[in-house]
Amino acid sequence: MAEAKNPWIELKPPATDYMTYLTFIEHNLTGETLPQLHEILQDKELNVGIGWDLVQTLLPLLPASEECLHDVARLGNPREVVLKVSEALRLLEFESEDEESEEEIEERLGKTSIAESSKAGAARDVERPQAEVDLPLPVVQFKVLLSMLSVLHPRIKTRSPSAFLSTTLQTVLVAYSKISQCQDELTHEVVKFVKTLAGAKRPHLPPRSRSSQILSRYSEASGPDPEAEGGKPSDVEAAIQQRLLQSFLTHILEDYLLGLSHHDDVPGMAWSSKLQEKLKPKRMVEKKTSFKDQFAQSEQLKMRMASIGSIIALAQDLDLRSEELYEVIVNSDPEITGTGNDEENPPKSPKDIPLSKSGSLFLLVARKAVEVSYDRQVRTPKVPIFPDHALIVENFVGSASRSSMGTEPEPLVDAILFLGLLALEDNNIGEPESDEAFCHYLQNTSLLSANTPSPSLRYHAYYLTSTVLRSHPHDLVRLTFIRDTLEHCPYENLKTSAVGWIKGETIEANPPNAHTPTDVETPSIFATPVALATLSPFLFPDLTDTLVTPFLSESYVQFKVDLSFYLAALNFYYLLLIAKHLHEPLDIAGFHEKSNIADAYLTPLKKAVAKYREELKEGGELYDGEVDVHALKELDIMDNAIEHVEGSLKTLRGSSF
Repeated sequence: MAEAKNPWIELKPPATDYMTYLTFIEHNLTGETLPQLHEILQDKELNVGIGWDLVQTLLPLLPASEECLHDVARLGNPREVVLKVSEALRLLEFESEDEESEEEIEERLGKTSIAESSKAGAARDVERPQAEVDLPLPVVQFKVLLSMLSVLHPRIKTRSPSAFLSTTLQTVLVAYSKISQCQDELTHEVVKFVKTLAGAKRPHLPPRSRSSQILSRYSEASGPDPEAEGGKPSDVEAAIQQRLLQSFLTHILEDYLLGLSHHDDVPGMAWSSKLQEKLKPKRMVEKKTSFKDQFAQSEQLKMRMASIGSIIALAQDLDLRSEELYEVIVNSDPEITGTGNDEENPPKSPKDIPLSKSGSLFLLVARKAVEVSYDRQVRTPKVPIFPDHALIVENFVGSASRSSMGTEPEPLVDAILFLGLLALEDNNIGEPESDEAFCHYLQNTSLLSANTPSPSLRYHAYYLTSTVLRSHPHDLVRLTFIRDTLEHCPYENLKTSAVGWIKGETIEANPPNAHTPTDVETPSIFATPVALATLSPFLFPDLTDTLVTPFLSESYVQFKVDLSFYLAALNFYYLLLIAKHLHEPLDIAGFHEKSNIADAYLTPLKKAVAKYREELKEGGELYDGEVDVHALKELDIMDNAIEHVEGSLKTLRGSSF
């Protein structure tokens, strides 16, 4: 009996034309027939003719079809296949409502089990890790498409390879920006991809625990470029390719950090917190686990560290200079979107290709963080508060509106604050152009402390603002900023901070053991009654008609918003009353009487607290079905603060008033 003919062989061109053969493949391709296609694709001439048109057909069959896709990348027409791979990347969607079930995956593979398909499709019997099979299909597709590009681009022989490279990098970046899962794993793949194209100096890092070694699994020789052009690329062309990869890497870093998910008040890489833990451990708010230990113990945070570390190393291999990163982030010109890649108009010189501003910021901060962590000699440019850090804050936050400052992504705010905190550590304040510029910077950083949702970042922004404020040599400028904050700032937490600033200035200007100066030196304005008199209307405003109104619910809501400010002001006043060495230089007796604090401030507060407490009980206007225990405790705290102040007034009235 004659052997049955194999249609995969019998129908090969020239027996049929390419279109007919492609139609045959599309109708007969399953997980079980992939090994036959793999054998057919070893025919270089056939692969050049049809390989590029198989990309979309093979992608849904991954991971079993990976070897066939590699055949296409290795032996097909590289120019045509690059276009098809780019098209496939643009069509990738990483968002999915439900992951594929095992049955759905088997259906996709042509009713052949994953293990069977993998074994059948691997001519060299390569065993595929089960973890890779479990990856979502778009993730596997992204990885394989990158591996194909790593093979394809070196095969393209043209005097202007940057025209192909620029389009590819833009396409990869667009696909990467849509990643919503396996971010660290795919970042690792992108880094390997760039290193392969760049011919990086150091070897690839070991793969992730569940990552296949797509780029190193195959070692067969690739076919030539059938459309190869004679001559080598010029030096300018080489510089353009280098710049494309540099730009691409900064955009990848930007997308990676801005896309990080929230993790237990760990903003991005927590550079600011780790810096303060190392340099100012006593200033850190105590918590169970330090940020340093969190990054050492959490697998998720370890992966972040590994991803950032691989990008830092690759940027070094690409000769991306810190000085250039610095120039980018202090430049106030609007950022050019994208990576400078245009399919119709590819870049003509390296100057046409901008770096990502946010990516440049992240990379510079990452390098500085490494220097601080390992006590290395400074190799990156120093960033003074004025004018450079002020420029950076202006460039990166509040672009929508000033009220939006601090609502930017936490990793971005963290990086900006890191540079400011490091400048303070180096005592690198610099010189502001004017008092107005000085106050404008403080307004910006104080808004960061008011609006950012991260508690750790709020604290760092507050510390930065307070320290820079205290650095100004002229007390009148400091007083003016504090007054402006108390008078005009709409955020009660910032007004509460301002009370802390005046408290610190008062204590510093009036040490308890100071002697009356006998020389002509002018005392600080905070050592005279002027400062308190200037701030009194805003520290202790007239509350007579403010706290209890006919619209009691609205009044109570506002009271709760202002509660921290009231408490801060009362505690400051209590300090003024019990610190006897302040009474004479600051004229506390005269201040109390002239400011009418008792009648216009304390009495309305007491009445309001009593009214709110009564109305929070059952049957009251503020009662909502159950007693609000937390609200009553807040009122108790306010009552206690008022009692302390009044008790100090009674005790001191006989001697001082």
